[in-house]
Amino acid sequence: MITKKEFGVTKNGVQAHLYTMKNENGMEATVTDFGAILVGLLLPDADGGKTDVVLGYDRLEDYEENGCFFGAVIGRSANRIGGASFEIDGTRYELAANENGNNLHTDFDHGFHKVMWKAETDEGANSVKFSYVSPDGENGFPGTVHISVTYTLLPDNGIQITYDGVSDKKTLLNLTNHSYFNLSGHDAGSIEDEILTINASGFTEILPGAIPTGRILPVEGTPMDFRRAKRIGDEINADWEQLTMVQGYDHNWALDTEFGKLEKIAQVEDPKAGRVMEVYSDLPGVQFYAGNCITPQKGKGGASYDKRCALCLETQYFPNSINTPGFRQPVFDAGQPYHTTTVYKFR
Repeated sequence: MITKKEFGVTKNGVQAHLYTMKNENGMEATVTDFGAILVGLLLPDADGGKTDVVLGYDRLEDYEENGCFFGAVIGRSANRIGGASFEIDGTRYELAANENGNNLHTDFDHGFHKVMWKAETDEGANSVKFSYVSPDGENGFPGTVHISVTYTLLPDNGIQITYDGVSDKKTLLNLTNHSYFNLSGHDAGSIEDEILTINASGFTEILPGAIPTGRILPVEGTPMDFRRAKRIGDEINADWEQLTMVQGYDHNWALDTEFGKLEKIAQVEDPKAGRVMEVYSDLPGVQFYAGNCITPQKGKGGASYDKRCALCLETQYFPNSINTPGFRQPVFDAGQPYHTTTVYKFR
């Protein structure tokens, strides 16, 4: 079942809406056509109540700011691009240098998370499809891109996010979803007691500024080893340069799964809440961000958000792949389909 209601008017005078999908188990997912953002994810409790496990806001005005990218679809390119520029076939493209001379998440004010998308609901599939046409040159990227992001609430308590796109010029496409999860509830505080597993034997080493060096280092013997379930807080404050330069976990793991095949890549367990989230992806990497830089602020229902009160598992191509020949390239020819799927499943 899908319901629709108004969600305020943007600064540009456009009416935004909320779309809520429900399944037979009592799970609910709420999304908005402003930024194709995941606003709420309510899971049923044993006592008959519901807990919202993603951070966010009650007001559209706050999403128009949203410095932490809560629930956001990031595009055209997620994560960081070194030097805020890249080259395709001999042509150099300049992007916003919005983080220490590099590009982070495309553009803070004009990225995909700040535009209005066209919404289509499908009651039979229990899904909402958001579509947007990104014009040639938008935010510095080549090609007019027709892009869609489809949220589907699955019968087995999964939220599936499917990305599809096609450009009329060779271009870079690397979208992700930047939802922040806390399995005890969006207002529950620290996630350091949650237990994480990541199916990856390597991670992309970074330089100051969080730009990959181009080397994939083994997780073996380091705080980055989550091949076996480990409490997030166990080594997050280790005196180890890869962690200290970004105040904890904010790195890309090179997955051991098969590119192009939807497989389980990670799992989060919250012993206190008795909840588990499984993550599935068909992409080569996942950025695990432990919320180290969440600024103190008020969220939904007046909740206080602060450092490490939620985590992100952002499926994507490796950061700065476009400038790193050894990494799989998120480059698509004119007319070549871009398609990828991520699932967050709860039990």
